[in-house]
Formats: sequence, structure tokens, C-alpha cells
Amino acid sequence: MRILICNDDGIEAPGLARLVNAALGLNDDVWVVAPDGKRTAAGSSLTIAGPLTMRRVKPNWYACSGTPADCVVSAMTWLFADEPKPDLVLSGINDGRNVAEDIAYSGTLGIAREATFWGIPAIGFSRVKNPDFGAADDEWLGKLIASLWQARADWATEGHWLSVNLPTALPAEIRQPRIGRDKIGRTAEVVESAGDRTIITVPRGRAHASEPGDENAAIDAGFVSINRLNWFGETRLDEGFLDGIPRWRQS
Repeated sequence: MRILICNDDGIEAPGLARLVNAALGLNDDVWVVAPDGKRTAAGSSLTIAGPLTMRRVKPNWYACSGTPADCVVSAMTWLFADEPKPDLVLSGINDGRNVAEDIAYSGTLGIAREATFWGIPAIGFSRVKNPDFGAADDEWLGKLIASLWQARADWATEGHWLSVNLPTALPAEIRQPRIGRDKIGRTAEVVESAGDRTIITVPRGRAHASEPGDENAAIDAGFVSINRLNWFGETRLDEGFLDGIPRWRQS
């Protein structure tokens, strides 16, 4: 079993090391490709037709100059070009929860999404800020990964992946909450303004809006939150809607 681990917090992020430790409890064929710096909210963006620098940090560990999704692409097209591809891709552990609209722009989940394009089961892990780390956390997480791997036939259908949010303390019971709403970019601060030129910043942080039954409520109550996501998100239109659109003929 070959495991690829990537993240969006960078090659030196503590959460990455913890996820590697957990994965090593399953198998020692573990590889890491992570950005050379923090790439928060990079989503699924790719570097197309531009140079990527891959730096070997230590055996099986590589730092990539690109985006989180680039880490998956570089692994598949270069690192494992003549080698067996990974059986499982793990992402994280992100420094902070990934809920609600984060599904769209999270680099952590962008990694898992990219893995599904290659037909590989993927799980994105995130954890609340400033958790209470316990001595057995990595072992418990390794057992969770092993359990999810064994049950992959039930969730790793084409185009689907898992998003796992870990609460403050582990071990914890698991819930499947509904996806809520928790927009991060609600305000802007003017840094400088002169004539036609204005510089603004969108501050970090958010209130973590919560409603009963959503991910934030589950995480705040001490549960592990697991959701199965997919990249296609198709919602078919009624045929009647299509019938009402004029048919333009090419002259």
C-alpha cells in the first residue's frame, strides 16, 4: 500500500508531520509532496506551462514551489512516472477547520479533489486551531485512516472524497453533519488610498457561524465531522426548462 501525503500549510507544518506519523502506522511506503510555503485557500489551482521546482528534503519528502494541487500532479507525472501510483492520498492536517464555503477554496480539499481526477481514494484532514494534543492522537488517527481505507468501497466511488474535521480533543465520536454556511471574506480594510488607486486587505479569521446540525456545531460539540464530497456537483435541469429556451439556428 503506497500513501501520498500533501498539504497546503507547507512542508514544515506540524500537521503534516502528525499525519505522516499516523499513516506510518498503516504502512512504511509513505511519500510526502508539499508546498515550500503556506498556500492557504489555493483551492484546486494549478501551475500550467510554468516551471515547478521540486526539492528533495529527505528520503520520500519533496517540497514543491507550486500550489497544493500541483503537489498531486507533480507526484503523478514526475515522482511516480515510472513507479506504482499511490493507493491512497491523504491531505493535511490543516491548521484550522475546513467547513461550509471552505469546500470550494480550501487547498487541503483541493488536494483530495485532484487525487480523484487520477482515480485515487483521498481524504482531507483538518483540525481546529490550538487543539489539545494527546499522546495517543496519532495512533487513534492512524486507526481511523485504516478503518476508512478498509471501507473505501462505500465512499470512494468515482469523483468522491472525504473531508474529515477533527475537534479539540481526541479520541472522539464521529458524526456526519450537514454542510453549513460560514463565509470567511465578509469585510475589507483599506490600507492605502490615493486617487484612482486603493489597496485593501481581507482580514483573516471569522466568527464561525453555526446552526444546529451543521459542521461547526458538531465540531464545537467535540465530534469528528466526516462528509463525503464530489467534484462534479451536477444538478440536472427539468426538461421543461430546456423546452422554454429558444432554439437558435445557425444561418
